[in-house]
Amino acid sequence: MKQIRNNHIVIAVDGSENSRRAVAYVGGLIGGLAGFSVTLLHVIHAPEEDFFSSPQERERWIQSGRKKVDGWITDYRNQLIDDGVDAGDVSIRAIERDGPSLARLILAEMTFLAAGTIVLGRQGLSRKEEFLFGSVSKQIVSHARNCTVWVVQ
Repeated sequence: MKQIRNNHIVIAVDGSENSRRAVAYVGGLIGGLAGFSVTLLHVIHAPEEDFFSSPQERERWIQSGRKKVDGWITDYRNQLIDDGVDAGDVSIRAIERDGPSLARLILAEMTFLAAGTIVLGRQGLSRKEEFLFGSVSKQIVSHARNCTVWVVQ
């Protein structure tokens, strides 16, 4: 098992205003401090293969999603750098994964990256929506182990 590095922070982002606030929070907190590294993580959670009429259609869907991600995730990186985080300490990871839940995919990536902290914006669901659909942040808080979780409002 990899050693957890408590100074490696993963920010799970999705292009929402809540993600932008999470990035701003981290930048404001660690900007100008040495010894931290940040990974901006976006998981493209593709539908099951049988959702698409062909493998080519699935690939087009994924590539379209990647193009959308490229713009705002670069903006997030630049925001961290503007806040004083060294450019060499900020990386971007946009991956495509299949799995049972987005929360579990994010946690698996965090473990793979050997990070000690995960940061995400609260989704902003109503209690009724959260009950029906679940909340990624709530699932991450419930299932995270051996790390710190920051949920930014």
